[in-house]
Amino acid sequence: MARGQGNRLNKELRLFDVYVLALGPMLSSGFFLLPGLAAAKTGGSVALAYLLAGALVFPAMLSKAELATAMPRAGGTYYYFDRSLGPIMGTVGGLGTWLTLSLKSAFALIGMGAYLVLFLDAPIRPVAIALTVTFAVVAWTGARMSARLQRVLVTTVLGFLLLFFAFGIFFITGGDGAAVQERFSPFLTHGLEGLLATTGLVFVSYAGLTKVASVSEEVSNPDRSIPLGMFLALTTASLVYLLGVSLMVAVLDSEVLHGDLTPVATAGLAFLDWIPRSVALPLLVLPALAGFAAAGNAGIMAASRFPFAMGRDRLLSKRFAELSRYRTPTLGILTTASLMILAIATLDVVGVAKLASTFKLLVFALVNLSVIVMRESGLASYDPGYRSPLYPWLQIFGLLGPFLLIAVMGLMPILFTLGLIAVGLGWYFYYARPRVARYGALYHWFERLGQRRYEGLDTELRGILKEKGLRAEDPFDEVVGRAVVVDLPDAASFEDAVRRASGLLSQRLPLGAQRLAEGFLHGTRTGATPVSHGAALPHLRLPEADSPELALVRSRAGVNIAIGDQFADDRSHGMLIHALFFLVSPEENPGQHLRLLAGIAERVDDEDFMEAWLSSREYELKEAILRDERFLSLSLAEEAPSGALIGRSLSGIDMPPGTLVALIRRGPEILVPRGRTVLATGDRLSIVGDPTGIREIRERYRGT
Repeated sequence: MARGQGNRLNKELRLFDVYVLALGPMLSSGFFLLPGLAAAKTGGSVALAYLLAGALVFPAMLSKAELATAMPRAGGTYYYFDRSLGPIMGTVGGLGTWLTLSLKSAFALIGMGAYLVLFLDAPIRPVAIALTVTFAVVAWTGARMSARLQRVLVTTVLGFLLLFFAFGIFFITGGDGAAVQERFSPFLTHGLEGLLATTGLVFVSYAGLTKVASVSEEVSNPDRSIPLGMFLALTTASLVYLLGVSLMVAVLDSEVLHGDLTPVATAGLAFLDWIPRSVALPLLVLPALAGFAAAGNAGIMAASRFPFAMGRDRLLSKRFAELSRYRTPTLGILTTASLMILAIATLDVVGVAKLASTFKLLVFALVNLSVIVMRESGLASYDPGYRSPLYPWLQIFGLLGPFLLIAVMGLMPILFTLGLIAVGLGWYFYYARPRVARYGALYHWFERLGQRRYEGLDTELRGILKEKGLRAEDPFDEVVGRAVVVDLPDAASFEDAVRRASGLLSQRLPLGAQRLAEGFLHGTRTGATPVSHGAALPHLRLPEADSPELALVRSRAGVNIAIGDQFADDRSHGMLIHALFFLVSPEENPGQHLRLLAGIAERVDDEDFMEAWLSSREYELKEAILRDERFLSLSLAEEAPSGALIGRSLSGIDMPPGTLVALIRRGPEILVPRGRTVLATGDRLSIVGDPTGIREIRERYRGT
């Protein structure tokens, strides 16, 4: 079990959760409430405005997926800005995005109130405020509970949409084609400028993607779940907007559609006129309520992670970083809900959408800039599980495109955005600046021009690598399985360990032992060797290396060295080390090298590691690293079940899928396994693989 969870959030969200958390907010106000308001500004081209907004958000989505898989941390956009562009931009982006997400969620709940009053004789705003309080309580009980609710809500909406599209298409194809065509005319009521302004207005409909990034710390397997979930959600939403909004325009006359706050219900009643209104209305309203509920639920959960992350980084009070007994940020949820209630009580729906969209455009542009900065920083520890294609041209398009829309959004939204920036800057210089001492990856980029860099960022990213763990394609098991092993005598020093490990590794690599030893010693003296819980990881990346090679060295008495931990922000002096892992990797794959180091460090951090390491026999040390379920050391003896393998070639042995013989020890010799290698009595096989296969081999040849 790993030591100390601290104030990290639980990883409870999977691929479908990512999908519904992203999709739910995009299928709320953007579909059920905004089309009528948007159509009033551009006419029959309103569906095109949605499509253009989706195209503009696509580069930011890919960039955000890359950043989220490299840095899966609460706060999403805030965290990326802070670590790439620095704490000033982190403060501005964090506070601004927190506010716009809260406004977007408030907008959704206003829309929910608008649909509810079709049934209830109650004012919209008090109903929306009551709903805000309800979803805040749900968010406080944990991400898992919110995700479960989200699954039900989004599934309900998708089922309704299939029926809505089917009935709508049937109604249009069986009606007056000329009348339908006439409703799309004029196509551009306010010309190109009106279309662009409407595109900016509906851009907020795609803000659900931001919500996913803000909860990325709570996603298990983020390298796969985040990019795939975001792509599926954006594709689904774009198709829904294109088809659904086109249906509304085709079914409703402009004087009915323009300004309508319940366009889905109005359109549905038009083509479901063969069903009694008392039956049709609930069928149309209930899915809309589910969509708005999904947006409110996801919005409060996501927005509350921004003050939590900023509190953890000391840009806000550290009280925001405190977690409840459900491991949720109580103060962040409470403050977010209060902000939403204030917005609901004081802003009109169009104002909410326009103000939120303008700042969101700026944020999505800067997300693309963040990817450029991180890539050009040269940080080997920036190791995203997903890399955006068409770099840097896609990012440049995504950086410049939103500013075209901002220019036509109107004076008030632009002034609002400038006001948010001013508030963020004021807060940074008044409160945050004296409390933080870090710089973004931008300084690593500027290092090429002789400017300063911030080493703490590299350390932090290495810590994230350690937390994320290994990828499926990383040869960790194979590298450990074929590693050379050294058991030091009690009187040996660290320099003795370096010489022994370098000598053995030089037999595997086209390098002399002296060069390897000098590299390991230099790295240790300069603080490049990680240390954690009594273990040290001297490591090198060399152009001559063809594949990663590892030496495991144990000292029961301990060797004393002064080194630091690259996977945590501390430096240790004179620590007694019992386990040393000397890793050499090819120079061209720094990400894999760091992940292998992180994989070892993760195992070292387990509470049971050092006891297992010190109590193991020499030939069992690899098992202490890999754990029994992924590694097996098998001795061949005539009288044992393993005797059935003696005299057989490796190619003739039926190995379970996913397993392989990584190394053969024959007396003092180490043999590299080949298909024609014939096994002999006394051979010790190092076998690695997936737990199921290892268990089968153990039962077959050990009888246990």
